[in-house]
Amino acid sequence: MDIERRNNVTVTGNPHGPTVVLAHGFGCDQNMWRLTVPALADDYRVVLFDYVGSGRSDLSAFSERRYRSLDGYAQDVVEVCEALDLRDAVFVGHSVSAMVGVLAAEAAPARIAALAMIAPSPRYIDDDGYRGGFSAQDIDELLESLEANYLGWSAAMAPVIMGNPDRPALGEELANSFCATDPDMARVFARTTFLSDSRDELKNVNVPTLVLECTQDAIAPREVGAFVHKAIPGSTLITLDTSGHCPHLSAPEATNEALTGFLAGLR
Repeated sequence: MDIERRNNVTVTGNPHGPTVVLAHGFGCDQNMWRLTVPALADDYRVVLFDYVGSGRSDLSAFSERRYRSLDGYAQDVVEVCEALDLRDAVFVGHSVSAMVGVLAAEAAPARIAALAMIAPSPRYIDDDGYRGGFSAQDIDELLESLEANYLGWSAAMAPVIMGNPDRPALGEELANSFCATDPDMARVFARTTFLSDSRDELKNVNVPTLVLECTQDAIAPREVGAFVHKAIPGSTLITLDTSGHCPHLSAPEATNEALTGFLAGLR
């Protein structure tokens, strides 16, 4: 299989620089990184891709069996890294992709040498001694709404996820991205995302890691960022003074400054 075509792989930036892989979250695609790429392109080789079922990926390659767990998405990442023969890349994952990166780094340690997590969450459902931000009932209702009326769910949830109600264009962009995703494939990715529990995987992270959170995030509250930071020894936690779950879109300058600072420290 042509992995680069399957995952709509794009390679840009400095071909002689260290490699940075940018991985989008649920309902999104690589276009969500358009404000990040210019900050990296002079110094880094930048790899972008779409998970199967998202963006301009090959939808015929979608398999519910494969993608009903985060391991399937991590397999996408590993196969992209193998197809490009990447070595010691830095994996930047937004939202659920942060946990996908944890799994991929464990599966292919020679390929991924560092992780940057933007608004990560290893578990969205509250548990004893853990606040994920949602009750089990919340998530059940969210998934029921999504499965009953995906377009309506997208229009209602995108502004909540994006935050920044004074800038409605941001929420509209996210809603449009959600709506461009095949509903059946989105339902699978949503269940995989919101029902996942990757907390035990964090202890296996042994590479330099940046945890980037926002002061107000309806999807991943600050308790989650603190949990991830504590669970990964030696990780760096940076809190951006901004709201929403997509700071690379709503606060690109602050996000890029934190990310490039982390990358510079690895060189």
